Amino acid sequence: MGLFSRKRPDQGRPADGTQRPTIDKAQRDPAARQLITALERRDWPSARGFLQSIRDPDDHAFYIAICADVDGVQDWIGEWVAAEPESTLPLLVQGAHGVFWAWEARGGARAEQTQREQFDLFFKRLRFAENCLDEVVDRDQYDTTARAFLLTSGVGRQVDLEEQQRRFQDVVKRHPLHRWAHGAMQQYLCRKWFGSHEQMFAFARQTSGYAPPGSQLHGGLVEAHIEMWLDLPSGEDVEYMKRPEVGAEIRAAAERSIWHPAYQPRPGWPKLHNSFAFAFWQCGDLQAAVDQFKVIGHTYITDHPWHYLGGGSPVDYYLNAYGGGR
Repeated sequence: MGLFSRKRPDQGRPADGTQRPTIDKAQRDPAARQLITALERRDWPSARGFLQSIRDPDDHAFYIAICADVDGVQDWIGEWVAAEPESTLPLLVQGAHGVFWAWEARGGARAEQTQREQFDLFFKRLRFAENCLDEVVDRDQYDTTARAFLLTSGVGRQVDLEEQQRRFQDVVKRHPLHRWAHGAMQQYLCRKWFGSHEQMFAFARQTSGYAPPGSQLHGGLVEAHIEMWLDLPSGEDVEYMKRPEVGAEIRAAAERSIWHPAYQPRPGWPKLHNSFAFAFWQCGDLQAAVDQFKVIGHTYITDHPWHYLGGGSPVDYYLNAYGGGR
């Protein structure tokens, strides 16, 4: 999906001479890797069998997102839809992939740097994606995943706040702590989209206020501070992350999530730990950063949030921080 970035001059490299690590789209999740392989082979019966076995709404959204990010799905997914017209699952995969495919067309640049042709293709693909997702919603009153992806497409389609809040409520009344829905709603409220820093932080703090101990939703506070850092000019961004109150809130979020005894890693967990590692490193909280680097190692590196550091390799930026924190 298209994301903004800012340039940083320094890049790192493995300090111990080992093979250079890579970012795995499956986040080293064996089931996700098998799912990607099945879809690359157009083996939708295998993908269907696995996806139908997932009952947890958050896990389901994670694995559908894995499907959505597989290259070339648009070339054959219609075969699955036609083969199983009574099932909403192929429509869900088609719609979710359409959302990712749309962002691929848009690219990662800001609006003023994006070509008109890119926007035309972006909106065309989003309309198609929403048609698929809307059909799933109409046919399955219990679905949460299609409803959650409609929040992501809502950002792209520039729906108004009332409509985005309606979409959000449509998910959380079915699963109050839905991770994807909360993340998409918070993105909408960012200043770079349609909200403000105040709205973004208010949402993140409200969410953390009702999320139970050990919940990954407390990580929304970390993402809010990273977004704030991203929006500030060079120099001011560093000063912001060094503020004692910023570091204190990030540590408090860790106490309520990844450091809490109730915390249990779920599919997609590496992204949360990479965000905490990045935030601790930016804050100068090196011991806390090192603890996360030990969890991530050279195995569980994610593109986010290291890609925010510039046009270079997120792996290099991570390794630079990793080497500096040890």
